Amino acid sequence: MGGETVETQMLRSTLEKLKTSNDMLVCQQNVSSEYELGAILKYYNNKRPILFNNVDGTKKRAIGGLYGDRNIIYNLMGLDQSTRIDKFISALVNPKDYKIVDDGPVRENIVQHNIDLKRFFPIPKFNEKDSAEYITAGVLVVKDKEKNRFYTSIRRFQYLGGNKLSILIASKKLMNDFLEMEKQNEPMEVAIVLGYDAEFLLSSQYSTDLYGVDKYRIDSALRGEPLELIKCETVDLLVPAFCEIVLEGKIVPGKREPEGPFGELMGYYGIEKPQPVIEIGSIMYRNDPIFQIAFPCREEHVSNGLIREIELYTNLNKVVDVSDVYVTEGGGYRFNAVASIKKHNDGDGKSAIISGLGYNSELKQIVVVDDDVNIYDPLEIEWAITTRAQASNDFVIIKSALGSSLEPSHTINGTSDKVGIDATKPLKGDVERFERTKIPGYDKLDIKKYFPTI
Repeated sequence: MGGETVETQMLRSTLEKLKTSNDMLVCQQNVSSEYELGAILKYYNNKRPILFNNVDGTKKRAIGGLYGDRNIIYNLMGLDQSTRIDKFISALVNPKDYKIVDDGPVRENIVQHNIDLKRFFPIPKFNEKDSAEYITAGVLVVKDKEKNRFYTSIRRFQYLGGNKLSILIASKKLMNDFLEMEKQNEPMEVAIVLGYDAEFLLSSQYSTDLYGVDKYRIDSALRGEPLELIKCETVDLLVPAFCEIVLEGKIVPGKREPEGPFGELMGYYGIEKPQPVIEIGSIMYRNDPIFQIAFPCREEHVSNGLIREIELYTNLNKVVDVSDVYVTEGGGYRFNAVASIKKHNDGDGKSAIISGLGYNSELKQIVVVDDDVNIYDPLEIEWAITTRAQASNDFVIIKSALGSSLEPSHTINGTSDKVGIDATKPLKGDVERFERTKIPGYDKLDIKKYFPTI
């Protein structure tokens, strides 16, 4: 490497950007990885990046809250609210080549014997009834050998002691691939990546089941330069050269261990179930590595919601003139959505509801509003529903549809009722009644002129 390489990829590049923007807090106080670290992240609603320089009374470092705020993601990627959908769609339809390099900082330390993950890294325990410590920000890397494609996804990993982790597999393709290999008594090679940047996170959230696109090529398109990758030591996989930590291992056929309970997506505990086991055979990590943490399940779902927005936008745009969409924070970035449309026909609002609820089985509620409503402001949404919708005409209810096991009310009967609200104003009749009040020149008002000390 020669020491002259300027890092533009992964976590350390991100830290420099966060220092420049003053978005990051630094904690020098000793913090316990059991409950205390998670409590600090939760206090800031996991929206403030925090670098912990002293975890468990050692010099082990950790960082959390990195990508819990969509505006921080936009700033890190040079995007804004109006450009993000085009950027995310373009990366999907125009993926770019990655670059394989001979060496990288993540190879500064390599351990292949006497591996005890907790001894190396401050793996946290978050909630009172969590079954164990969990790695929550790890990006799983697998390879489709037939198509020579790399797939990445955020998974949760329960620490079982020593070099063993259990893994919760939610992807249908990943589980089916593992089960097919298990029938042949073959292990599945995997790598777990920690210490990455926003582009790497966002690329991992594109659905493998839906698109089957090489995630590393999506990453290269998102970042505008080839993602630099190195070969793993013990498995046939590529991983980012500039990440902080890589755990190499294999999912063991025919082996399951109890996983959970665990504090889940909507603030409830997921139940205990038997899950596959990973045996870690090699660790690569940088000097003075920074262990990446995401308080469950905030950061993954912010980025996942951003990708769900492009899918929702694309689906709605087939039937109506869409201005913007928002998969909401309060709905876990997957269950609730708001869409603003330019209404041209009286049926546009209802058509948007049908299309929206049909695009993804997990979507439970959608509100459709006109494009004069700020869909990111809950007060504006409540106002639109109150003044532009009548329940008997504008509330659409679909009973007992397919939902999500991550939403606890669904699990009672295994189905979920869907609700759509058409909160758009009419195109005919007394339309003047719906004209919003306006103060001329209000958008140019400089309040500091009147209150200089604010």
